[in-house]
Amino acid sequence: MRKLALFIAFAFLGSFTVNAQRMAYVDMEKIMESVPDYAKAQKELEEIAERWRQEISKEYDKIDQMYRDYQAREVLMSDDTRKQKQDEIVAKEKEVRELQKKRFGPEGELFTKRQSLVKPIQEKVYTAIEKFANDRNYDVIFSAPDGSTIIYAKADKDVTADVIKSLQK
Repeated sequence: MRKLALFIAFAFLGSFTVNAQRMAYVDMEKIMESVPDYAKAQKELEEIAERWRQEISKEYDKIDQMYRDYQAREVLMSDDTRKQKQDEIVAKEKEVRELQKKRFGPEGELFTKRQSLVKPIQEKVYTAIEKFANDRNYDVIFSAPDGSTIIYAKADKDVTADVIKSLQK
């Protein structure tokens, strides 16, 4: 009787392990840092960003100089000249802010450059993770250390359509 109970217990536990999902995690930061092309791309991006920061800084220095010149001569200027100089300073500030937005904005040149340099590397890494997961029969792979991002999941694990159906009932 005892042997039968043990057999049933093992069979019962065995059915859980057969159906258990295989999961793992990866540290994407470590993986990306291990790819030589990624380090090269990051260095290139930092050099570009620094060059653009210096360019913008010089433009702001020019604006500061324009303002100091204006303040030094303001008392000697006519109202029209004073208004003209103020407009020139404001226009220059607007021009530099636009340049800054063009270079560093959400859809700016640095973002575009980062996409062109880093995206192919990321795709290569994701392809390697997907191959690894398929070769080793993993159902889900999360990113570390927080584990909140799914890097890979088998298509049959997606229950989006089921949730949508349940919301429509």
